[in-house]
Amino acid sequence: MTITHKHVDEIFEYDGSQINPSWAFQEFGIYGSSIITWIGPVNITPDNLKDFADVGLEIKSSNMVNFICEFFDQQPPNMRVAYLRQRLLVMIFTEILAEYGVQTKREGDDIFIEDRKLSISIASISLSSAKIHFALNLEDKGTPGDVETIGLFDIRIDNKQIFNHDNLLELINKTVNRFIDELETIENDISKTKVL
Repeated sequence: MTITHKHVDEIFEYDGSQINPSWAFQEFGIYGSSIITWIGPVNITPDNLKDFADVGLEIKSSNMVNFICEFFDQQPPNMRVAYLRQRLLVMIFTEILAEYGVQTKREGDDIFIEDRKLSISIASISLSSAKIHFALNLEDKGTPGDVETIGLFDIRIDNKQIFNHDNLLELINKTVNRFIDELETIENDISKTKVL
């Protein structure tokens, strides 16, 4: 499976509509499976909520790193596979944070640092594709008042800031590249494995 990654330098808001099918093609002319990343605020409107458990809740942040993944390799799309890939992406990111010395706790698809929520995520399917949105706070700003949150720029070890604007794109690319490599490795393993 070929997956195209595009990082968009333009800052724009994630409002939930970007989870709609073929968004990468409609916005950027990208055919096939893709991962689009960008930095911007999140404010998911009620009509774009996809998780029944989130109805009535505020999902917002002043500034987040956003990942929108879309996969066309399974027809019809499979919700279980979409969620497994979502969890894989989340776990890869926690592995990368650990390499920087950052201790995390994962609960399902949520990442916590010192019991403060770092991430949001959803997976779903359309008639033609599987979609994932994964996003990480950059700062503890503009988030709902009833949730203790933390941002990547808030993380400090021995009073030293770990992430900043200078190394953020490196972190994004490292995450995307490792995720794509895992998915491609799975495809390769399938192709070379003798069935029972």
